[in-house]
Amino acid sequence: MLAGFSLLKPSIGSENRQKRPCRVVFFLVFSGLASVSHAQTVFFNDGPDADQSLPFSQAVRVNDLLFVSGQVGTDQSGALVDGGIGPESHQVMRNIRDIIHRRGLQMSDVVKCTVFLADVAQWGDFNKVYTSYFSRPYPARSALGANGLALGAALEVECIAAYPPTSK
Repeated sequence: MLAGFSLLKPSIGSENRQKRPCRVVFFLVFSGLASVSHAQTVFFNDGPDADQSLPFSQAVRVNDLLFVSGQVGTDQSGALVDGGIGPESHQVMRNIRDIIHRRGLQMSDVVKCTVFLADVAQWGDFNKVYTSYFSRPYPARSALGANGLALGAALEVECIAAYPPTSK
């Protein structure tokens, strides 16, 4: 049994219900494992706002995807900007933009964002800032309320960007 699926299934029309390997499941499982094991992975922790002492990478590239760690509204010195949701939102989006630019990408390459808000009542204020950094079609997005964000931040945003196909 693998993840709730039996690797054996009854033979159709068999009176004694003999079991035979389910080749499709084997193919799907092993082809998926092969693609993960050959993934090209590069870890990044550079730029003026990268803190080398934190236990995570600022961004990780896996094949043609760039995963950007959650960003809070800190400036280059690592201090949370003053002013609440508006200034923090702008700083978060600038931090994300700077990270993806260092990797050769644009904001239009962002395909997914996850937003953590300390106060969901500030959703509208965040959205005004967020939409000024993207244009249609917007990235897919999830959002949730969160208590106790790092440094007492009003929000945190993480993103996934996709490298455009290269011409051959």
